[in-house]
Amino acid sequence: MAPAVTSLTEASNIAHETEVASIKRLAGSAALSSVPSEYTYTKNPNEQGDANDPEHSIPTIDFALLTSGSPYQRAKVIEELGRACEEWGFFQVTNHGVPERLMKSMINACHRFFDLPEEEKKEFQTKNLLDPIRCGTSANVAIEKVRLWRDFLKVIAHPEFNSLYKPAGYSEVSLEYSKRTREVATEILKGISESLGLEADYIAKAMNWDRGLQILAANYYPACPQPDKAIGIPPHTDHGLVTLLIQNEMGGLEVKHKDQWVLVNAAPGAFIVNIGDQIQILTNDKYKSIWHRAVVNNKATRISIAVPHGPSLDTPALPIPELLEREGQAPKYVGMTYEKFMELQASPAALTKPCLEHLRI
Repeated sequence: MAPAVTSLTEASNIAHETEVASIKRLAGSAALSSVPSEYTYTKNPNEQGDANDPEHSIPTIDFALLTSGSPYQRAKVIEELGRACEEWGFFQVTNHGVPERLMKSMINACHRFFDLPEEEKKEFQTKNLLDPIRCGTSANVAIEKVRLWRDFLKVIAHPEFNSLYKPAGYSEVSLEYSKRTREVATEILKGISESLGLEADYIAKAMNWDRGLQILAANYYPACPQPDKAIGIPPHTDHGLVTLLIQNEMGGLEVKHKDQWVLVNAAPGAFIVNIGDQIQILTNDKYKSIWHRAVVNNKATRISIAVPHGPSLDTPALPIPELLEREGQAPKYVGMTYEKFMELQASPAALTKPCLEHLRI
């Protein structure tokens, strides 16, 4: 196990290491009382999140009614789903059938991974975007101006399932969890298709969903001595079709809605779901991929697990011809394979303007 950090000088040295140390190790310094300069992030003081305003609560979709309700109930939920995609881009899904104990087991398994000694995690520290298993700190220290107050673990679960051999039990839990979340994501995608007046399997077929990419992405945000001066993940949109997210008891997800940052409060056991850039392209901006961010706190560690689901890597998203014809619109985007789009999001070009703007006609 890595030795404890006992002095402010040592904490500063860790922050300046050539091989960037994990935020878990840095935050574990007994002497750390302020955010090191490399991690100092300036937020607009007028853009604080608020979870208490009922007008700014993400919509709720009852999954049971979407999948097994009466025709009337299903039609009503599909209408609500379409409205949520159009007005928010985020919603919470309840009654989805995934056991809450499985969700908690997945969070605990990821927590145990982050608790492994630094040396044991090093074998998974790679820089290749699509390596089957990848862990690290911040996001991309080679190009970012400010380091992020988070460590991450990303494991590709579909089209081929990959897993860790440590910690014990991780593989079994992640296999079951990835299968169950993919089942939920599949039904949500069907509902989104129908909300657009298309056949239920239209988007899945167009995006080669059967070969689609699914990633289990765990984020570790330790308590921060000055949470107003650091950021877990800065404002961004997701690159895929739909993302399902769970978190431990600590909140921190903020969504930009009507030019305000809204702190998301999800019901216990619910999935927080958002649509990604590929859906915005397919719908020609009817459904928008919404900016969101992860803020940190000074009380306790937050762990979130986001599971983005995307097309197959060789599939380009293009505005759906039937929707263009119905709306009398010209396409607003050129095509790009999902793999190239993900590479774009991880490149310096994404720092100059949003990825979607690189594809806009």
